[in-house]
Amino acid sequence: MKALPMALCAALTLSLASVAPTTAWADGRHDGPTGHGNAAFSFGLIADPQYWSGPAQGTRYYADSLQKLAESAATINDAKVSFTVQLGDMVDRDPKSFDEILPIFERIHGPRYSVLGNHDFPGISSDEAVERLSMPNEYYDFTHQNWRFVVLDNNDVSLYANAPGSADYVKAQEIIDELREQGAINAQTYNGALGDEQMAWLKATLADADEKGQQVIVIGHMPLAGGETEDALDAPVIRQVLESYPNVVAYLNGHYHPGAYQVVDGIHYVTMKGMVEQPYPANAYSVVTVQQNKVRIDGFGLQQDLVLDARTH
Repeated sequence: MKALPMALCAALTLSLASVAPTTAWADGRHDGPTGHGNAAFSFGLIADPQYWSGPAQGTRYYADSLQKLAESAATINDAKVSFTVQLGDMVDRDPKSFDEILPIFERIHGPRYSVLGNHDFPGISSDEAVERLSMPNEYYDFTHQNWRFVVLDNNDVSLYANAPGSADYVKAQEIIDELREQGAINAQTYNGALGDEQMAWLKATLADADEKGQQVIVIGHMPLAGGETEDALDAPVIRQVLESYPNVVAYLNGHYHPGAYQVVDGIHYVTMKGMVEQPYPANAYSVVTVQQNKVRIDGFGLQQDLVLDARTH
């Protein structure tokens, strides 16, 4: 496996015994998957490339994401994963950016699944974003072995993915106004929520997986816990739904670039670090190994390692 720069070699391995209830991740491991043993399967995981050809702004080095994604594609291919998940914000602000970064993403072997992020609508509709990212729908699910992966659209009810004056736009504004009255720090115009139809679909999908004896990993763009100002507008509502199904093991997301980790009622809420942060050769991505009763995240670059045990109740 290709070695990464020595500057990225500070290691930190997190386990359930040592992780505080809530933690924002600092700089950590760069090394990747070793000794998968009797692992059932593995998949690649990438968050927030947020590519744009323009200049860096603050800690966001948009143009460097081409090199970063190319590096991650090579490493993920070396790991011979079963599939790869991209957690949203493939681009930042220009629809033409898709033309430059998607060919690099397509270098990754095997099935590639994408999530819609709040930056993936740069002057285009939700339908157009779905088409550009080769998604079957804004939200969907798929099964690999005895695991169900449930992909959410946190932008369903939002101010940026809907036409002004539309029902979902108005509903989003009402939610934000109500949260602001409550002093909620996530009452931000760049956050969104699930619509009623998607929420009903989520409950039905989780129930179906439970009936079939499948363990579940839910995937979205926005945090449901630990994301501070970046948490989805309806984070507590979604958490309550997930926590009512004993087969839900984890929720994986991006959006909050520093990354975070929290366990609530036995479910692991993992926010992956944003790839766009810091100049190349700094990077952040993962290979996730799924075993019968645990999920192991092997981080590269600034991304930490985690071991997520399945719920036992």
